Amino acid sequence: MEVVVRILLIIASLVLIASILLQSGKSAGMSGEIAGGAESIWGKNKSRSYEGKLEKATAVSAIIFVVASLTLVAIQ
Repeated sequence: MEVVVRILLIIASLVLIASILLQSGKSAGMSGEIAGGAESIWGKNKSRSYEGKLEKATAVSAIIFVVASLTLVAIQ
């Protein structure tokens, strides 16, 4: 059981690192918003965009990371 949780923790941490590094900064999208990119930020298609998928991947991997960490502490 401990080995499975450790593997899950390693995978979640790698996905979390990758999804954070792939996200663009808050100031990087300002020129796109002025040119009409605000529809993808505030519109209904945000979850379908690349940024929306990265945000979901970050949130899911962070939750898995915390749960796996707490589980690993409880097992030991």
